[in-house]
Amino acid sequence: MPGKGTKADPWRLKTPSGTSDYTMYRDPDADPPAIVCQVGSTQLRYHMSAIEDLHAMLEKHGDWMLLGSADEQKPAADGTVEAWGRSPNNPVKGWYGLKKGLRGRFGMYMPPLLEELGLAEVEHNAKNNRMRVKK
Repeated sequence: MPGKGTKADPWRLKTPSGTSDYTMYRDPDADPPAIVCQVGSTQLRYHMSAIEDLHAMLEKHGDWMLLGSADEQKPAADGTVEAWGRSPNNPVKGWYGLKKGLRGRFGMYMPPLLEELGLAEVEHNAKNNRMRVKK
């Protein structure tokens, strides 16, 4: 696995379409504990519980789910990973993204991390990618 998920040795990932590189690492000392996502000069942060919570949701869902990535200012398509990542019905009762204005794109950046960790399968098409729990 490339990277250990620390600030000094982050995971090196690609978006599902394979068009962009980014890194992620755990920051357990942040308040709240976070997964830090560095995309060029932009830094996004997600609740650290997103890894386990998304995995559990996929297990319960049991089938492929569209990623549906969208910026915070745009609506997420119903039934997508992105919509779940902002839903008041998820375990954090709303946005997994922690930085106002940059809370979206959960469906873009979290799925490759779960794939890297061996928890999920992710499609790698030009668009309309899906994910499911690793079988």
